[in-house]
Amino acid sequence: MIQKGFDSQKYIQLQSERIRERITNFGGKLYLEFGGKLFDDYHAARVLPGFMPDIKIRMLMEMKDQAEIIIAINAGDIEKQKRRGDLGITYETDVIRLVDVFRSFGLYVGSIVLTQFAEQPSAQAFEKRMKAMGLPVYRHYPIRNYPSDIRTVVSDDGYGRNEYIRTSRELVVVTAPGPGSGKMATCLSQLYHENKRGIKAGYAKFETFPIWNLPLKHPVNLAYEAATADLNDVNMIDPFHLEAYNSQAVNYNRDIEVFPVLQAIFQKIYGESPYKSPTDMGVNMVGYAIVDDEVCREASKQEIIRRYFKAQCLVRQGLADDLEVAKISMLMQQLGIEPEYREVVPAARREADYTGKPAAAIQLPDGQIVTGKTKDLFGPASAALLNALKKLAGISDEVDLIAPHVIRSLQTLKIDYLHSKNPRLHTDETLIALSMSAASDENAMKAMKCLPMLEGCDVHTSVILSSVDSGVFMRLEMNLTSDPTYEHNNLYHK
Repeated sequence: MIQKGFDSQKYIQLQSERIRERITNFGGKLYLEFGGKLFDDYHAARVLPGFMPDIKIRMLMEMKDQAEIIIAINAGDIEKQKRRGDLGITYETDVIRLVDVFRSFGLYVGSIVLTQFAEQPSAQAFEKRMKAMGLPVYRHYPIRNYPSDIRTVVSDDGYGRNEYIRTSRELVVVTAPGPGSGKMATCLSQLYHENKRGIKAGYAKFETFPIWNLPLKHPVNLAYEAATADLNDVNMIDPFHLEAYNSQAVNYNRDIEVFPVLQAIFQKIYGESPYKSPTDMGVNMVGYAIVDDEVCREASKQEIIRRYFKAQCLVRQGLADDLEVAKISMLMQQLGIEPEYREVVPAARREADYTGKPAAAIQLPDGQIVTGKTKDLFGPASAALLNALKKLAGISDEVDLIAPHVIRSLQTLKIDYLHSKNPRLHTDETLIALSMSAASDENAMKAMKCLPMLEGCDVHTSVILSSVDSGVFMRLEMNLTSDPTYEHNNLYHK
């Protein structure tokens, strides 16, 4: 049984209260920079069991009559066709997706801002497309020597050149499809324009990690370092907070490094800075909603190992360098854990060593581990998935869940008509075959109804899976890791 370490309802209450308090402190209007993912935050859900992936959206829904959303996108990223690593879609496509998602929750999307706009043709085409959809689009321009040249930045030649984004609500959430999109610059530019118009407005930052009131080397905070190993983020004790309050708080290097500049910008806009430290800028109440520290520590250790395997696979695929693996390995050493600490890892490897072929292992909610080996009809991922469903449904190993004629029909389709060279069923094909058999077989129906029970279960494979198989595990919300090797030595892998 997956244990709970985090109270989502408590968090929603505390977080919304803190944001309302910050709005009041700034005289009735707040620009809130949202770091990380506004929804689908599966990293947080993994390291804080009980954290709902869409909890930030739920929290905003508590304030939806007060809130509007600005989506920032770097015009250079549009021109470069930059893509989200997790979804594989371009940033400009993700902006459209975000608009639809926010609207589906009843949240008001006020506008889109093109940051670093320099007449890029693709950005102009995107702007035209968004306006045709009825979305207001604003342009923010590059600023010479930003952000160090404070005199230029906070002037009519800096923030003053940017188009003023018209907003109508007291809480303005600024979010983006990914890092480097200019969220903070958008907020600060708006403060400059609001101040010139005599409108009182403030700025705050909504970051989930690192958690400022947990110890620096707490596994939850170390898991954040593992998740951002490609950015080389480093958690640090906030020196400004320590000096101002004689109290330790955890922040990360980029916010600490830029704080003196931000403080100078605030002083230039307001006449004085409302914050004494980068930690002061945050409205992060996550730490207060942890209800079982040990559960969160254990979950974070598992996440760090998952990140280690992911980095290793990316290196094998030529998509990352060894520095990421080295950094995460160092974090594991600090916690005294090895890859085999993840119980499905040695289980899958033992099966692979025994059979001499790729294998997979799944840990069920009660802690039991089932394995799957490569067969004539199924790959290891499909075999392990079927074995897990049998175990959950209380069905004997000897029972065939999928009717032979269904398998033959699918293989005929694959080989004879779709010209595939692999007759074994991938996990998506296996689940389709299971659903077909469920129409006439009680055991198949029982097994299929157990699919939701796989959510949150760990799975490890002795080889890198195809994008199809890994995608199925992702949609089932299972935690997949793989050894950084392929079944074959081919140069091309689908």
